Amino acid sequence: MKRKSLGFYLQIYCKILAQDLKSKMSYRADFVISMIGMIFTNIAGFVSFWILFRNFPSINGWSYYEMLFLYGFSLVSLTPVQCFFDNNWSLRMYVYSGDFIKYCFRPINLFFYYQSEVFDIKGLGQFAFGIGTLIYSWNKLGLGFTPLILLKMIVFLITASLIMIALQNASAATCFWIQNSFYVMDLVLKFKDYAKYPITIFNSVFRFIFTFVMPIAFIAYYPSLVILRPDDIPILSWLSPLIGCLFFGLSYKFWMYGAMKYSGTGS
Repeated sequence: MKRKSLGFYLQIYCKILAQDLKSKMSYRADFVISMIGMIFTNIAGFVSFWILFRNFPSINGWSYYEMLFLYGFSLVSLTPVQCFFDNNWSLRMYVYSGDFIKYCFRPINLFFYYQSEVFDIKGLGQFAFGIGTLIYSWNKLGLGFTPLILLKMIVFLITASLIMIALQNASAATCFWIQNSFYVMDLVLKFKDYAKYPITIFNSVFRFIFTFVMPIAFIAYYPSLVILRPDDIPILSWLSPLIGCLFFGLSYKFWMYGAMKYSGTGS
């Protein structure tokens, strides 16, 4: 089969996205309520930081505004997985019902076609809140701003996003072999909540786990250090783009391997 160009997939995605948004906007009350719920969830996280730092001026050398910067960074970096890869949560249902087989006969990339069917627009509310939190903490910390810093910020936010996308892809793909794969995805989701904290506040065991086993430290901590503490950047921060691309590539291969082995329910 002839390899499709990037322009072809962008054109297809825009058409699929337009149809998905039309269907969502037909239920405007549900959209508005969901968006409000997302915003209040993020506000609750903001308030929790404020309450915590009313009693503690810093935690293991991390000030309130530095922690707030990590929180905003994690919200922005997690937005792509929510907006573009939310259909992973439905994968197990398609697989168990046998409906996933319909994706196997389309003349386009299977992973692209499945993921592009759903765009979670609520994630844009999280993105806006994350950007606002970043700007607020950035100003309070007195961080400099140049075109180079902006470029670094964009690059490291994108590569940080790849880590969470990879974790969700891999956990979702376990449904091709494990019947109760929901618990695998739920476990990964719970680990995601620790991404907004610096790993230096954990003991050595959890530092190792969050860096090399469940690499959530690359969702916010390591990549954000390039901006937050430019005079003391560890090697793992500079390696974040490479690690993000590597993990995403491996998760894609794993997802596609499971999909290619899929042959229906057998009924």
